[in-house]
Amino acid sequence: MNRNVIICRSILENPAITQRELAQALDVSLGTANNLVKECISEHLIALAGAGGAYELLPSGLELLKQYKVDGALIIAAGFGSRFVPLTFEIPKGLLEVFGERMIERQIRQLHEVGVQNITIVVGYLKEKFEYLIDKYDVKLLYNPEYSSKNTLTTIYRAREVLRGRNMYVLSSDNWMRHNMYHAYEGGAWYSSVFMEGETSEWCLDYNKKGRIGSVSVGGIDQWVMYGPSYFSKEFSEKFLPVLEAYYELPGTEQFYWENVYMDMLSGEAAKRLPNLKEAHDDIDMYINRRPEDEVYEFENLEELRKFDIKYQRHSDNEAMELVARVFKVPESEITEIRCLKSGMTNKSFLFKVKDRHYICRIPGPGTELLINRRQEKAVYDVVAGLGITEKIIYFDGDTGYKIAE
Repeated sequence: MNRNVIICRSILENPAITQRELAQALDVSLGTANNLVKECISEHLIALAGAGGAYELLPSGLELLKQYKVDGALIIAAGFGSRFVPLTFEIPKGLLEVFGERMIERQIRQLHEVGVQNITIVVGYLKEKFEYLIDKYDVKLLYNPEYSSKNTLTTIYRAREVLRGRNMYVLSSDNWMRHNMYHAYEGGAWYSSVFMEGETSEWCLDYNKKGRIGSVSVGGIDQWVMYGPSYFSKEFSEKFLPVLEAYYELPGTEQFYWENVYMDMLSGEAAKRLPNLKEAHDDIDMYINRRPEDEVYEFENLEELRKFDIKYQRHSDNEAMELVARVFKVPESEITEIRCLKSGMTNKSFLFKVKDRHYICRIPGPGTELLINRRQEKAVYDVVAGLGITEKIIYFDGDTGYKIAE
């Protein structure tokens, strides 16, 4: 990580910045920040602008920043979001609203605020739902045809030419950042991190005094973990993409995240898997970007989202949730332990709990009315009711095909 770039960037953004604020931006002690400022002054990157303590960015500093300019952003939005059913039966997770603003739109807006306009969104599930963003924000959409059977390794593989030779943010459409953490210039590749107290199953980071990540392990206690956005510098992608491309061809990597490849590069596992690939044996630099508490959010499920935005405790704007609440005469907040059931040929279904009992809600898939007469199906259930040969039906609509069973 080029710390001089961070100093020059910070002064460009705020000439009146204090050394204490620089220390915070650099994630170093005040003494270290003072020494780095002196170094930048001696190298004629910055200068004191006057008695008021403000700094001035010199032509050499501006020249330094040019090679570290952010070229754009890649937003991953291809997945289904099974832990957010039934909401994601109707809308992709990244298009869910938090405090009245869609999560992906918040990130696009934050990127635009710092001048990052070149944005590509990798889509898959319900890809047509993202098309309005083309006109609204002038983004590009890139379709990943393998979204339903493979993980984010494949997403990055499909978008590799968008990343190659560029400095790019790599974001998830379903992240929410309280403050704008993006910049026009970045000093090197990084991964956002938050501190998790106690036991965690997240991906934990080990790093040196300068913040360079040395290893990644899954699970730990009281750890800084991978959480939120990341940034791929040109230099990072030059080493990383050839290894990811080779991993894409390896059997057994279909469910890998792109982070699995990076983790294997750090541990030496990639060199073992790919003995003839030079890049798999090279050191690769990525730095921890430690973020303050309550700044970055990755909502794991609807329960977490309900705690954050109380709107989802009362009204989720989802047809299935509204139906369940109406049938059981409860507020949506009392519908808990929601889990996706694997979609069948004709239906989408989810499990849930109300008042200590578990139920299944079946949602007919599009076009199933051409295959199944739901009124006849309901009539059969009505005839055999009480014989104990079917599941216990709580609700069945012969027109829509919605069914709730214990």
